Amino acid sequence: MSKKAYFPFTAIVGQEKMKRALILNLINPALGGVLIKGEKGTAKSTAVRALTEVLPERREVQGCPFSCDPDDNSCQCDSCRSKAELTAVTSRMRVVDLPVSATEDRVVGTLDIEKALTTGEKHFEPGILADANRNILYIDEINLLDDHVVDVILDSAAMGVNTVEREGVSFSHPAKFVLVGTMNPEEGDLRPQLLDRFGLVVDVCGEKDIQMRTEVVKRYLEYEQAPEAFLEKWRPEQEKLCLKINEARKLLNRVSYSDDILRLAAEISISLGVDGHRADISMIKTACTNAAYEGRNAVSKEDMKLAAELVLPHRMRRKPFEEQRMDIDSVYEMIESSEGI
Repeated sequence: MSKKAYFPFTAIVGQEKMKRALILNLINPALGGVLIKGEKGTAKSTAVRALTEVLPERREVQGCPFSCDPDDNSCQCDSCRSKAELTAVTSRMRVVDLPVSATEDRVVGTLDIEKALTTGEKHFEPGILADANRNILYIDEINLLDDHVVDVILDSAAMGVNTVEREGVSFSHPAKFVLVGTMNPEEGDLRPQLLDRFGLVVDVCGEKDIQMRTEVVKRYLEYEQAPEAFLEKWRPEQEKLCLKINEARKLLNRVSYSDDILRLAAEISISLGVDGHRADISMIKTACTNAAYEGRNAVSKEDMKLAAELVLPHRMRRKPFEEQRMDIDSVYEMIESSEGI
């Protein structure tokens, strides 16, 4: 059976903010992932699965179950770190699915306690987090996932390490991944504590413009009738985007920001009553990543505007039963009126 041909990412009509949030996380996995909230049929799952063809390439240790980076000793598993010489191969990042029904053992992996106690050897059966290392971990309907499992995943995402402990025996391995969750708010929401752990959150809805809506149907029917021909038609755009992502990754560490930018991020967060400092940090990281994607080596006001839209709404303080709203125009005014940027 041949590999399923996913709908091309660059052929998705509209949903620019969602697509940009996904691209920024590919460029900079340290952003903390993205949660996409929206009604059914708004291309949430389509966009995530479509990333497969535009994911950047990276080097990995051949045969390693954790796809360790051969060039970074600090992020390798114990087995790779203990070897004098590593054989490297080149492959693309992958999208790893985590089913809603997944148990904790299936997610984190399992230890053979009996073997560890009798022979002194640790035998670890890798779980989904092992497969997700240096890849994208995708959770559809994340709001329906068991809260404890979500906690485990978010802890691993924050630490970059998955640790399994059973009966006094423990095993750790690298677990650095881009976390992408999708959900329909009509089916329930995430706890505020979990929502805050996502770097970016995007709300999506169906297209209201008749011309855009017509184009959605036209492209989907064209793809459904002749998938291979449709993919070939969009291949140049796909390759262009893949190249742009790779170039942005190289530029990212050279993007600079001023003290005025840092002060602006703090002022925005305070004015909106945002708790903690995650929002400020995420805003700066997102602005830097967007600047790299646009091919610039300094953060601009436009970068800060986009960062504010993606980072702040889900972190604003609210009372019970109160709807979360952000006056984006007032934030734009604050950014525009700031001096020294």
